[in-house]
Amino acid sequence: MSDSLIIIPTYNEIENVERMTRKVMSLEKDFHLLYVDDNSPDGTAEKIIELQSEFPGRIHLEKRTGKLGLGTAYIHGFKWGLKNNYEYVFEMDCDFSHNPDDLIRLYEACVNGADVSIGSRYCKGGKVSNWPLKRILMSYFASVYVRLILWISIKDTTAGFKCYNRKVLQKINLDGVTFKGYAFQICMKYAAIRHGPWGRTELSSFEVKAAAGTPGLVGVVKGKRWLAAVATDWWAAERALAAMDAHFTSTARPDTAGIEAALDQAIRFGKGHR
Repeated sequence: MSDSLIIIPTYNEIENVERMTRKVMSLEKDFHLLYVDDNSPDGTAEKIIELQSEFPGRIHLEKRTGKLGLGTAYIHGFKWGLKNNYEYVFEMDCDFSHNPDDLIRLYEACVNGADVSIGSRYCKGGKVSNWPLKRILMSYFASVYVRLILWISIKDTTAGFKCYNRKVLQKINLDGVTFKGYAFQICMKYAAIRHGPWGRTELSSFEVKAAAGTPGLVGVVKGKRWLAAVATDWWAAERALAAMDAHFTSTARPDTAGIEAALDQAIRFGKGHR
């Protein structure tokens, strides 16, 4: 049995899921895949079932009843991975915005002592392509802002390409992580730090690409509207991050829905979803 599980949430990924599966299966390291599918109407789950017969024991599928969010898909996958005794658990997107070739680098970093390894856009050598400059700048400075508010040293706070040692996931109260979008990525890193200390590594040479034809990735808010949005987003992020800090320092539960909405508004700036 492999010691490594890659969790990939899917919703309408019929164009990518076979190509992604074959790419991961072709790597020299024996990885297992867990697809968490949110009842995709385009036949994604059916394609995964076909691939399971071709790669027996290496591809797993958890089907959910509907579109329940990225964060809950990963939490579902983390619990499944821990239950099935995987030592290293990965997060990765299905649309090739993360380079599968770098899975081995993330794995080797954890094998060599890191408890969490992160594929980072903002370390030396990290790259982002097919994004407009304003989106890149907003994403970068949003990460800087998160680091300042939460007082953490991780450079790419919203990175979704990671490897966890199982002991990190075992330490975190996964049921307490209720965020669904980009806030989930920040929350998991912050939770790991607060429950540490852990060794961690940010790897920087992988390239993040917006998938061809992906809607929303090139939207830019321009002119005065852009300036107003920046001010609104920073204010929203400050409220959200302060509340998230309370999530780990108080027994009182903050308004997680409000935190999620505020952080998503702040971090997803540039996608034009306004």
